[in-house]
Amino acid sequence: MKRCILLGAMAIFSCTVTLAQQKQISRKDLLQADLHQQVASADIKEITMTAGQVAPKHLHPCPVVGYLKSGKVLFQIEGEEKVILSEGDAFYEPKNKNILHFDNLSADKPLTFVAIYLKEGNEDLIRLIK
Repeated sequence: MKRCILLGAMAIFSCTVTLAQQKQISRKDLLQADLHQQVASADIKEITMTAGQVAPKHLHPCPVVGYLKSGKVLFQIEGEEKVILSEGDAFYEPKNKNILHFDNLSADKPLTFVAIYLKEGNEDLIRLIK
């Protein structure tokens, strides 16, 4: 009886290992950003913008990386071309660079994204540009 239990346990373990080996981990490169600073802490925010909402011109006193959970955004860093980001795309907002556009392109759906603020110290997360 003990032998049957042991053989049964070994069979279950063998099946579990085989199933685990069949589930592969997948990694997809989304973004490579050179920060040029030490990072002491990270603030991670999920942000939702209403349909058609336009972000004010702004900058971040710390680098920001993030990705779009849903929607499309018009994104432009001062001195660079405008780009359209879609659900699943990653973005990088460099430290102390003017962000001219981060605008929800949908007239009827909200935009949701995750922003990760990579802080050296007690920097503010955002500063609006007049």
